[in-house]
Amino acid sequence: MGMAKMTFSFDDETVRTLRATAARLRKSQSLVVREAIAEYGARSGRLTDAERRRMLVAIDEIASRPSTRPQAEVTREIREVRRARRQGGRRHPAE
Repeated sequence: MGMAKMTFSFDDETVRTLRATAARLRKSQSLVVREAIAEYGARSGRLTDAERRRMLVAIDEIASRPSTRPQAEVTREIREVRRARRQGGRRHPAE
């Protein structure tokens, strides 16, 4: 793994936390920062609780609306989509 030297400015409390964590884990401060950034990066792609709640509310609201199409029409369309997927193609050419 290649390394790059970088300079960052931390507030006093962050410096104390970094030094204490590195000492407790018996790791270098650089390694603690690298691991923290890797963990943060892995979590950053996930939805926050607020985002998840907002999306669930939207789904609940949509699901509570009355259907605008007859069930037979919906069932037929789902069947066609599934058939097309099994055959590896589209129902209509892509635009």
